[in-house]
Amino acid sequence: MKRYSRPLGLVPTVLLGLACSVAVTLFALWAHPVSVLAMLGKMLHQPLILLLNWLPVALLTGAFAFAFRNAFWGAAASGLIVGVMSLINRVKLTVRGEPFVPRDISLIKEAADAAGSYDMSLPWFQVCCLVVMAAAFVVLGLLLPLKKAEGAPKRRGVLLRVTGVLLCAALLVGAAAFVYSSDDLYNSFGTTEPYDLASVNNELGFVYYFCYHFSTYKIEKPEGFDRDEAAAWETGYAEAEEPARVNVVFVMNEAFSDVLNEDVFVFPEGEHPMEVYNSLAAGENAYAGHLVVPYFAGGTADTEFDVATGMQTNLLNPAAPSLTAFRTVNRGLDSIFRVFAAGGYSSCFMHPGQSWFYNRENVYSWLGADESLFAEDFSELEYKGSWVTDESVLRELENRYEQKSADGGLDFTYAVTIQNHMSYTEEKYGGYACPEVETTAELSPEIQTAVNVYAEGIRDANAMLAELTEFYSAQEEPVLLLFFGDHLPYLGDNRQGYIELGLPAAEVYGGEDPYAAYTAPFLLWCNEAAAQELDFEAAIEDLELPGDGRISACYLGAAVLELCGRGEVSPWFGYLNEMRRELPIMHGGVFETADGALTTELSGEQAQLLSKMRCWAYYKLRYGTVG
Repeated sequence: MKRYSRPLGLVPTVLLGLACSVAVTLFALWAHPVSVLAMLGKMLHQPLILLLNWLPVALLTGAFAFAFRNAFWGAAASGLIVGVMSLINRVKLTVRGEPFVPRDISLIKEAADAAGSYDMSLPWFQVCCLVVMAAAFVVLGLLLPLKKAEGAPKRRGVLLRVTGVLLCAALLVGAAAFVYSSDDLYNSFGTTEPYDLASVNNELGFVYYFCYHFSTYKIEKPEGFDRDEAAAWETGYAEAEEPARVNVVFVMNEAFSDVLNEDVFVFPEGEHPMEVYNSLAAGENAYAGHLVVPYFAGGTADTEFDVATGMQTNLLNPAAPSLTAFRTVNRGLDSIFRVFAAGGYSSCFMHPGQSWFYNRENVYSWLGADESLFAEDFSELEYKGSWVTDESVLRELENRYEQKSADGGLDFTYAVTIQNHMSYTEEKYGGYACPEVETTAELSPEIQTAVNVYAEGIRDANAMLAELTEFYSAQEEPVLLLFFGDHLPYLGDNRQGYIELGLPAAEVYGGEDPYAAYTAPFLLWCNEAAAQELDFEAAIEDLELPGDGRISACYLGAAVLELCGRGEVSPWFGYLNEMRRELPIMHGGVFETADGALTTELSGEQAQLLSKMRCWAYYKLRYGTVG
């Protein structure tokens, strides 16, 4: 091989190494599940984004180049690392609608174990191109090695290589600490939709987005925070004056929405997928409304968190709206679990997924749940395709009720389903042919399939709701059921499905209805015994919910506590109920006031309420200890 090699001087080697790092960067951008040309077109208007995507690749390439004493081999090593991570990001965006972030590295083994639950197909063409690129770099390294310096001591060469590796590593760490951690820089790029994680990732590029998220699990200290003042707000739980004795069940159904109620969909009479929900919502002993949730088409755990704790994910670090709230929890927190526990309730969180995902096993312990049930704990798991069915959760809820009813105590259960998770492909249900949904719009084959498969999940969710309400209706003990969705479904990249269907959620944040893309329905329903115990209609009226029944998700748990006569047990949840009456919706800097007006400018009193909420939440997450 030596006969065919052509040693290069230092300058051409460096220049070629830089060119290779550019190629690796372009591959990382190409690996996104969207058009690379569209991405580059946007980035060219903000070229700093391109620089921020390239710099870590260049430094990583440089470190390996010094280590191997070969710029091309350095590019091969960095290319494989960055390329593989980029492809992982592509797969995660496709199957979960969420980008690959640093914390996910510690969960690789667990993710591999759970991969069978998702409809995944590797981007084999990109995989092959990555292998070819890395192989080409290796061959170039053989053909164009660095020219050896004549007469230079060996020790000097080793020292130079070590120094080079350490210098590149130091620059990489320094950039991560002082450049990539900057919220001001991150927000200066003005992404189209900061609350759509996939969209932000695609607009900023995987490498920059990934590096930025090394530091985003911190909670931003609110302006004006005073630890002693916040501690004084934590005055402990009070006794409920006239609490209702009702069993309470929360069911957060994956991607449950009423989007199929839109006029663009045509269903034969009696065959509407939402028929059960719609009927219950219009019936007795029920109240239907909508939540404004943290993110579009994703962020299940954040809606979970908002409802359970009353904290709002988007307010924990306004400078980093892509924060995943569960990752900030590391201590005992005030929650609806603890308020019910103070009233003598047993409590349980159940989810037919893996306990490690979002660190739920530990998080719910910190939230005060007596028991947490995950896939391995369910008495029986049924699958539709590779997804655990809503019916499996239904059976577990029925089993728990019968068990706790026999014990004679009150119980609070918070269940989260998984069946209707994206992706909505033909393979989702193992070859089952979902009924075709008729629309008045012309849909692409991809979106038609997605709608068909999504509607099938909604049918099953409604079947679960029908049987659950029938089961609780037959019970003598009072039961209050809250059934709600976590976010809208993901119907194609760049909101393709919503655009083709002509739905309000197609609007980028800031349209006629700024909350359209962040809305999910909720239903409060109770059996006859609970209706009498609560005096349901009067209690609902006393909540003073907005006329359209729409509130931020962080208020929902507090509202249920008030409905049950426990709204003032926790000073925190009491405060949230006060906030809800003044600012029923907060999202993305747009507020809806008590009179239904939309505003981006708060009055002095409203600003003080919001500031106290942020400071209080910060105190709880940083310094508070409960339990």
